[in-house]
Amino acid sequence: MTSIRPASPHRLPRHGAYAMAGGARVPQRRPQPDVTQLIDVGVIGLLTVAMIAIFTLSGGVLTHLKINYLTPGGNFLEKLHPATYLTFMATALLLMRGGDPIGEINRAFSEAKLLLVHLFCWFCLLIQMFALDRPFTVIIDTFLLPVLLCLLIWRLTPQQRRPLIWALHATMLLNIVIGYYEFASGHRIIPLTLGSILVMGEWRSSALLGHPLTASGIVAAYIMALVLRPAICPPLIIRIPLITFALGSLMAFGGRTALMTVLAVLAVMAAIEMFQLIRGKRIPLLVAVGAICLIFAAVGLVFAAYSLGIFDKMLLRFSSDKGSAMARVATFDMLSHFQWSELVLGPNPVRVNALQSQLGLNYGIENFWVSCIVQFGLVHTALITLGLTCFAVELMHRSDRAAWAILLLILMIAASSVSFSSKNIQLAQLVLLIALLLPRTPRPAVSPRPTPRHPMIRDQEFA
Repeated sequence: MTSIRPASPHRLPRHGAYAMAGGARVPQRRPQPDVTQLIDVGVIGLLTVAMIAIFTLSGGVLTHLKINYLTPGGNFLEKLHPATYLTFMATALLLMRGGDPIGEINRAFSEAKLLLVHLFCWFCLLIQMFALDRPFTVIIDTFLLPVLLCLLIWRLTPQQRRPLIWALHATMLLNIVIGYYEFASGHRIIPLTLGSILVMGEWRSSALLGHPLTASGIVAAYIMALVLRPAICPPLIIRIPLITFALGSLMAFGGRTALMTVLAVLAVMAAIEMFQLIRGKRIPLLVAVGAICLIFAAVGLVFAAYSLGIFDKMLLRFSSDKGSAMARVATFDMLSHFQWSELVLGPNPVRVNALQSQLGLNYGIENFWVSCIVQFGLVHTALITLGLTCFAVELMHRSDRAAWAILLLILMIAASSVSFSSKNIQLAQLVLLIALLLPRTPRPAVSPRPTPRHPMIRDQEFA
């Protein structure tokens, strides 16, 4: 009898589109890409584009592009910022990543319970907007967008955040360079507008951030992040010139509150460092020599810039503020013109606009809380303040200690300008700086020390 030998292994195709199975050739499945990885790439891509839009597409830029974002007219789709649409799309992708949207929402808020308080207060304000038939897109871009951005960023790993961080540095440097150009040339890249009003005779730069005060606040927060957390840019040879370059741009943007806050933080840091040196802190000799040389060079540059008249316009902002102080006084005086029954849920917007023109507040009410009382009333101002406080506590809990300095800057901006009481993305910009540049560094796990054993027990074990 003839025995049937099995086929040799080298006769069978080891690779290819087909394989032998039961004497028949069946197609071999090619490896499919992981859907979760594709969704993660989509979320990171959408967030990166959204972040670039937040730092480059201000209300003034959108108005210049004939998009009715702040101006009357146009359809509903124009009333929301492009970054808001991109963030909503990234949120929808993230919810579909595991095939369990409800579970994904539960996991996101179980780690950030205080955000539920903020969203509840925001929802109450949204109901009021619908009940009183007022524009509700104001509270979406201003109060909802920062929360969604934080929820998305907190779900990313440090490796996945790198494209966002690089894009943030690139857009910040782009705005700083444009600010220097506008200050030196006197020509604006984007015309300065407040709604549909074209502002003339303003020397302060605005770059792509829409308004000089907004730009100075964002750049000031960026400077404090670089100063207070050296891990952002460890090499001194890069970090010190970068800080100096950004600090000089505050003269071009002309924000007094931002400049004084940054100088105060730098003074406190210098005082702490001097106190530690007096107590005996040791530093390398090369670092000490380099620091002394930089201090002398900085002093020389400051005197040279002063003699050239670079600081003249900024110094005039302190000696003559063109009625800015009187506008703040009129802001608080405005509340006395309303009855308590009007202030509970907000007075009539027509009367508010007429009273603003009468008091000379054509550029807005330069205080966040007073403006919120006039727009939303006392009840919802208290609610949104509670919600923002819970959001800030959650944000500080997940951030480095340096974020408290930026939180102080946020409070200063809110108390001295229109800031977050109008439709803008300034709060989202500041929150992005904290969430991306100042995350809390996880502490390394420390293994427990072994429990010391009695020497008699050890002798009995070896006996």
